[in-house]
Amino acid sequence: MSEKQSQESSSEPVKSTSPNAKEGAGLLRASGITGSMTMVSRLLGLVRDVVIARVFGVSDGTDAFLLANKIPNFMRRLFAEGAFNQAFVPVLSEYRSTKPLIEVQELLRAVSASLGGFLSLLTVVMVIAAPLIAVPLAYGFKDEPAKFALFVEMFRITFPYLLLISMAALCGATLNSYGKFAIPALTPALLNISLITCSFLLVPYVRTPELALAWGVLIAGFAQLFFQLPFLARLQLLPIPKRVKNHEGVNRIKRLMLPALFGVSISQINLLLDTLIASLLVSGSVSWLYYSDRLMELPLGIFGVAIAVVVLPSLSRKHAEASSEEFSATLDWALRIVCLIAIPASLALLLIAEPLLVTLFENENFPVSDVLSSASSLRAYAIGLLAFMAIKVLAPGFYARQNTSTPVRIGVIAMIANMAMNLLFYMAGLAHVGLALATSLAAFLNAGLLVRGLKADGVFRFQAGWLVFVIRLILANALMAAYLVVMSSDWQAWLSWSVLERVGQLAILVFGGMVIYVAVLVVAGMRWLDIYR
Repeated sequence: MSEKQSQESSSEPVKSTSPNAKEGAGLLRASGITGSMTMVSRLLGLVRDVVIARVFGVSDGTDAFLLANKIPNFMRRLFAEGAFNQAFVPVLSEYRSTKPLIEVQELLRAVSASLGGFLSLLTVVMVIAAPLIAVPLAYGFKDEPAKFALFVEMFRITFPYLLLISMAALCGATLNSYGKFAIPALTPALLNISLITCSFLLVPYVRTPELALAWGVLIAGFAQLFFQLPFLARLQLLPIPKRVKNHEGVNRIKRLMLPALFGVSISQINLLLDTLIASLLVSGSVSWLYYSDRLMELPLGIFGVAIAVVVLPSLSRKHAEASSEEFSATLDWALRIVCLIAIPASLALLLIAEPLLVTLFENENFPVSDVLSSASSLRAYAIGLLAFMAIKVLAPGFYARQNTSTPVRIGVIAMIANMAMNLLFYMAGLAHVGLALATSLAAFLNAGLLVRGLKADGVFRFQAGWLVFVIRLILANALMAAYLVVMSSDWQAWLSWSVLERVGQLAILVFGGMVIYVAVLVVAGMRWLDIYR
């Protein structure tokens, strides 16, 4: 989408006139912007974790903070970034494409009043009832009155973050729908900046040092919300709350949110089951899964999420404008980008798992035995990376058409399959690797069912050129894989190297593999315009 289109605010319905090539270029550029901003936030998150560990260490206060902060963050994934976003963006995109600006403004005001009113009431209840709510949440702290009291105090400070971040998510979804992707993608970094700053500047002024972290979360909530408001004001889309009884758009969003809430909960149930089974295995299983999952999440979180964020508003507009061919072409473009990124990333994680883990984690507290165990589960997760990323772009094909029930049904099937495979692999003695492998295989089942559903609905078909595209991918990935195998064959030698030597050699592996991959694609005939459609 062009800059002129993204800023259009006339009272007439907005119609898309961009040809496929311009739309593809806009989506690719927006995905790159979103991914870059997400990478900034993730790097700051790493710095944040280092600062917290060095300033506060492992203490009762950090235990209380991490648990208190987990509650609003879990609910944020349900209300803000999950179900609400999936339900709100398609309705907003339809209003933007088919209705005058004044009706879009009324929708935003009604939604902010409904969402803000509900979460305000919830926040007041939770803050008042915190000592009672804390009993089941922090039952392990009951024998330590001071620690339990600190948890209650932190819970009261951090819980209002749910209201603030949910309203910030409303602002971010609106900006995304109008082609402004950089600001919402950069907004999460403010949380990390706030926590880092409070760790140094606020500690002298609070009774217990760790309380600075709780206040840092609350400050970040205000910062994330108010940071986006000026950009919405330029679009004349400030979501000033105004209660509108029985607003048609709000009612539709509520109906769409119900199955979406259940769908978001599915992944949390899967994670809970994985954790429960991992806790039955040998000591260290939970940590091995955690470290391998974090490495797998890096390409998924940066690229998969970035593509999904920019594809959903575009697909929603295509559906609202009845542009079925462009809808299908956009999905096809997104899948090709996913293949370009996910396949080499998956191969790299499979082939250089040990060098990667040695460079990042290996020391006296994370010996070679942990490296080997984590590498096994990392490979099992890496097998499913393509499916994990594909789900991110296929599910919006349903959400954009305001169909949230079908992805939920498919998610339930995948969840049941995941649970069955978890138990099967557990009994087969695959231990923590079996849990990761089950997750990957269930993801392929999920992605396959999503593709079948989209094709059955007649909204997606593979465009011409896939055979040539796949041949190029096979050649490029084969040569990149050969390079990685040769350069990392004796990974045990890395154990005797210094940190700088490990980082340098890892950089040679990663950047050398990237150069070979891109060079082979170019020699095989792929051009930049192919990605731009």
